[in-house]
Amino acid sequence: MSRSLTDVAPAVLVPAAWTLTLGAHVSPLVSRHVLLVGLSVMTVLLGAFAVVARDQMTGPVLAVWQGVIVVGFLITLVGAVDLAITPDADPALPVTLYGWMAIPALAYVATAAEMEPPFNRIYLAGAILALAGAATYGLAGSDVDAAVGIAAVGLGQTAGIVTAVYQNPGTGG
Repeated sequence: MSRSLTDVAPAVLVPAAWTLTLGAHVSPLVSRHVLLVGLSVMTVLLGAFAVVARDQMTGPVLAVWQGVIVVGFLITLVGAVDLAITPDADPALPVTLYGWMAIPALAYVATAAEMEPPFNRIYLAGAILALAGAATYGLAGSDVDAAVGIAAVGLGQTAGIVTAVYQNPGTGG
């Protein structure tokens, strides 16, 4: 049984995206330009993945995730355009950030409902951790609180996507 790039790439890309997001909040190395490049690359990858994997994304769980990918493409595009055209302010960037915090977490709840133990518990725990992280970020009173919130979202979503990759038997291609 072999796995294609579309089968395993999300297990690398999800934590990479949250690492970039965390870096944008805590490190001067992640400039607006670096974030714009990251969002642009993510937009292209999400668009390509939505097209390439479209026929494989069927059934109750994968159909939910196809929706996450399509909505994610749109909200990531909004964030990239926002960074590109508003150099001094980013009025739409929170849509991208909170969208990516909440939408996959809610999809993990839907995924958990369709899975058997122990996988359902991993998806649900990932969703809870991601939503708690989003709340922590939203209520952050300091940069440390914001960083903890982002890290929690990243850990929760990474737990879910690594579980999905583990469960995915591959397409043989």
